[in-house]
Amino acid sequence: MDFIEKARIRLEHWISHNTHHIEEYKEFAKELKEAGRLESARHIEDMVDLAEKSNESLKNALKALEE
Repeated sequence: MDFIEKARIRLEHWISHNTHHIEEYKEFAKELKEAGRLESARHIEDMVDLAEKSNESLKNALKALEE
């Protein structure tokens, strides 16, 4: 397996891994809201936004790798 194939596999793994965590973060923010911890929930929601942007960068890297 060459380096490019390994890079593709790594990027795909990171995208999947991050997607899973993003869903967990969203659920946690919801639970914090339900517990009345709105400020904490907002911080987690901010982190979700950043994680989604991070995943977008990983997807762009994967796309560029495949061109």
